[in-house]
Formats: sequence, C-alpha cells, structure tokens
Amino acid sequence: MASPLHLNGVVLPEGEHRDLWIVDGRVSTEPVPGSETIASGAYVLPGLVDAHCHVGIGLGARPAEPDEVVDQARAERDAGVLLIRDCGVPVDTGHLRGRQDLPRILRAGRHIARPKRYLPGLGVDLDDPSLLPKAVAEQVEAGDGWVKLVGDWIDRSAGGASADLAPLWPDDVLAEAIGLAHDAGARVTAHVFGEDALPGLLGAGIDCVEHGTGLTADTIDLMARHGVALVPTLINIENFPAIADTAVRYPRYAAHMRDLHARVDATIGAAVEAGVPVYAGTDAGGGIVHGRIVDEIESLHRVGMSREDALAAACWRARAWLNHPTLEDGAPADLVVYRHDPRRDLAALRDPARIVLRGRVVR
Repeated sequence: MASPLHLNGVVLPEGEHRDLWIVDGRVSTEPVPGSETIASGAYVLPGLVDAHCHVGIGLGARPAEPDEVVDQARAERDAGVLLIRDCGVPVDTGHLRGRQDLPRILRAGRHIARPKRYLPGLGVDLDDPSLLPKAVAEQVEAGDGWVKLVGDWIDRSAGGASADLAPLWPDDVLAEAIGLAHDAGARVTAHVFGEDALPGLLGAGIDCVEHGTGLTADTIDLMARHGVALVPTLINIENFPAIADTAVRYPRYAAHMRDLHARVDATIGAAVEAGVPVYAGTDAGGGIVHGRIVDEIESLHRVGMSREDALAAACWRARAWLNHPTLEDGAPADLVVYRHDPRRDLAALRDPARIVLRGRVVR
C-alpha cells in the first residue's frame, strides 16, 4: 500500500487554494496525518485528456508492435495525459488496462470502413454497406463505449479528374447502426474531412465528429442544437497541404484538401462561437507523434477559445464528457501539478512538476 500524499495549491477547475490528500489511490479532502507533501503553492489539475488518440497505430499508419504501444502510452502520460479516448486501432490494447503506470484508455475497437476507402490494414472493410449495423455491434463488444466510423474518404471510382471526398454510408444504414449502438449504451463518432457526409451523419444521431474541416453554417447549427461534440485535431489538419501534394492524380481532391486547410481556423472558430462542444485531440499515431496535447490546446486557443476554455477542452470538460471525475473527494487520484498558472500561460503545461496516476507519483 502506497504512503499517503499531500498537495497544496490552486486546484482547478474551481480555482480555489486548498489542500488535497491522496489515500489508497483516491483523493481525500480530509487531513491525513503523516502524509508526504509532494507539492506546495502549485497549480493542481485533473489529468489531461487526449480525446482523439491512436495508441496502437505506428508511424507510417501500420499496426504497432506491443512494445511500441507501451511507449506510445508512456509518451502521452509524460505529457500529462492520464485519460485517452482511443479513436480506432488495428491491435487489441486491452492489456493496457492492467498497467498501473499507464493512462486510462477508452477503446473504440477498429475503424469501420469500405474497401479502398480508408488507410489499408487499419479498419474493418465492409464490401456491402448494409453490413454496417452488424459491424457496429461487433465493435461495441470490442470497445469501451465508443465506435469509430469512417464517414468520408476519397472515392477513386469516380475517376482521376473527378475523384474527391465522398460519404461511405447510406443515410438509412447509418441511422440503424447508430441506433443499435445507442441501444447498447455506446456512442458513435466519425472521421469526416469534407462537407457531404455531415448531414447524413448528423441526421442519423452521431455523437461526435472528428476533424470537421467541412463544417458549414447549417451543419454547425445542427451540431450546436443537438449537442454533438467536435474533436478537430488541428495539429493533424496541418498535414493537409502535404497530403494534397501527393495526390497529383486527383486534382479535385487535392484542391479540396487545400481549401479545407486554408479555412480551418475560421471553420472551427465558427463552431466554437456557435457553442458546439469542442474537445482536444491530437490524432497521435500514424503521422503524428504521441505526447503533443499541449500543441493541440494552443491550437484551440489560436482559433478562438480563451486559454481557460482551451485548457478545459483537454481537462475537466473533456472528463465530464467522457464520464470521468475530476478531483472531488473520493475520485481516483489522477492529477498533474504545475509550477505556474496554465490559465495565464498555456506554455506552463509543457513542464509538469508532478504527475500522479492512480495515486502514485509516476513523474
């Protein structure tokens, strides 16, 4: 059994200067004699959240090896991320649950896509789109309350000159599949770059949109009215021009990707302004190295969020969205300590003084 710990400082999100104790892996607001003080006069936050992360996809968009999976999770932890919402991986990461030194993870199973309509080898490819409800049911069983769909991708069948982003699923099939997930107590999210897939997904009751670079005034209004979340993965969108540069055979698609990139700040800023719930996710794995949550928080501030709101999008508000507690009495002791106030300067997040996971100091 670990010795009790004591912290003193400004505790967020309340912003109150107070004392916390850690006993048997949980937060206590009652004094515990003999506790070891590990922070004083600091800023104490619930563990950060990476709400779009792929622990299990290696660089180059390939299945990660077991040791690589652990290294990825450790990189997230060392950046202060103690809760990960997985957004689809081709390997089973259930073994991470048994690791007391690695972040908690909410798994989404594998991406569900169509043949040649997503990155090869990562998802479950359905020849017949009517099989989507059955595939969703299988991924509900494989995950921890989330299912990930590929909502759109380049459709090369239209021919090189005309190929562009296009939806993968008929609206009626989406509605049946998402309804099935909801009946099973799971939520559904979807990868969406362009405009055309969004109305069908939103009409079918999708819970979250990943990326959202093709949002329009109408679809932003729908998301805001129905409380559909958005995880824009802004640091990944920075790669759109490079993606376009490799698509010389598909000029329409390449131009579309460049246009989406050029207006992304205005697009996501409009969603923020409209009241769409926006959360921080890095899309780490594949082409994004792990441990970049602070870059994403700073990007959310760039597109119009206040510093505190951008921080909340990767901390206490994200935890509430994912049904995980903050630092109330009796909550799991997953927290990060900083020397300076990150509400004033987000760069303070780059230098955690202490990281406590499951009541143990891990850094």
